[in-house]
Amino acid sequence: MIRVVVADDQQVVREGLVALLGLIDGVEVAGAAANGVQAVELVAQGNVDVVLMDLRMPVLDGTQATARITADHPDVAVLVLTTYADDASIANALRAGARGYLTKDAGRAEIGAALRSTAAGQSTFDPEVSKRLIAGLTQAGDPGNDGLTARETEVLKLIARGLSNPEIAGELFISEATVKTHINNTFAKIGARHRAEAVRYAYRQGIVSEGA
Repeated sequence: MIRVVVADDQQVVREGLVALLGLIDGVEVAGAAANGVQAVELVAQGNVDVVLMDLRMPVLDGTQATARITADHPDVAVLVLTTYADDASIANALRAGARGYLTKDAGRAEIGAALRSTAAGQSTFDPEVSKRLIAGLTQAGDPGNDGLTARETEVLKLIARGLSNPEIAGELFISEATVKTHINNTFAKIGARHRAEAVRYAYRQGIVSEGA
């Protein structure tokens, strides 16, 4: 069972999403939040797998809430569901640690598939977002444009040094499960299929340098 927190400031949308999620097999609503602060608080209570996150919300917006959640609870995935699909919104959400990005044109089947995918540690983007991501975010050659968080960049550096998952866990004082989550997120964002590709990416982007 995938436990989901719904975060959207519009009551009719929030209630509609809760009702829709109730129709998806294997999904259970763990709570509903009207702003980013409430979303963060619900995740902190525990037993949450995915946050279905709107971006434009009062008190604390979805991007800021995503950054807090992914920093404090890396095992919880954030799946953005928003009206906005402009480059800046997508880039900011990915930099904050979002694992997926859908627009509100998405239907029940697409949302259900995205929830299952993000809960399993994979990244999910709707077709239009994927096009913009490929066309815009990968052109600059800036490692930040791939949406890596500070922790994911740190893990990537340790991978490039040849450390194993247990060694990375010991270096960063985190669990091996958390290391695996960071690695899955990193590989999805940079398009790496295995460690060798991740290491090549790290050197190509200047995250690490020869002899470092």
